[in-house]
Amino acid sequence: MGEQTKHEAVGLLEVYGLVCAFLAADAGCKAANVRLEVFDKNKPANADSLPVPLLVTVKFRGSVADVEEAMRAAEEVALANTGIVCKHIIPRPTEDTEKMLKISALDKN
Repeated sequence: MGEQTKHEAVGLLEVYGLVCAFLAADAGCKAANVRLEVFDKNKPANADSLPVPLLVTVKFRGSVADVEEAMRAAEEVALANTGIVCKHIIPRPTEDTEKMLKISALDKN
């Protein structure tokens, strides 16, 4: 893990659908000095009852202030599209959390 990443906040925004995730990520990156980590996906057991049957988590990295601003912009876009499942900002993730942030189901069949 790089020294920069070790001290960065992470913003997690779970939304309905990949298109919404791309739109939210784009808005967040344009609003603040953040970078993206790999998206993650989840297809829950009740997927057929959801607005879109796939949940995608967008992960913003940067200073706490930048992550907060990116999340605000991303949330606004997500709410205007398919919606938000959950959201959270971790100001200083532990080393174990950092490892988990690298995991993604998007590259698995």
